[in-house]
Amino acid sequence: QVQLVESGGGLVQAGGSLRLSCTASGRTFSYSAMGWFRQAPGKEREFVASISWRGGSFDYIDSVKGRFTISRDTSKNTVYLQMNSLKYEDTAVYYCAGRSGTWSSGSRDSSDYRYWGQGTQVTVSS
Repeated sequence: QVQLVESGGGLVQAGGSLRLSCTASGRTFSYSAMGWFRQAPGKEREFVASISWRGGSFDYIDSVKGRFTISRDTSKNTVYLQMNSLKYEDTAVYYCAGRSGTWSSGSRDSSDYRYWGQGTQVTVSS
């Protein structure tokens, strides 16, 4: 059974930082792209960032560019999202997602991801 487990969420003041982690079990994601999505109350889930299977290609939504960094450690089967200069509007449940294809590239389309974590809450106080 494949599981993605996120951690690292919490309550932080605006301007602060958090690092989210997503550790996979049951399957290696060393050859698959990974992504982070988020869903704020009353809004649809949106793409945040993705990283290719090699870790050399990244994509971010404009609102987090320069503040968030996605990375991965294939030896730990883990992907990270470093979030700096957090803003109130970053408040959401953050989800980790993994693609099933080998040598896959990142995608902004949530339907391209087969595996999902349960989500971790990030709350930024203004």
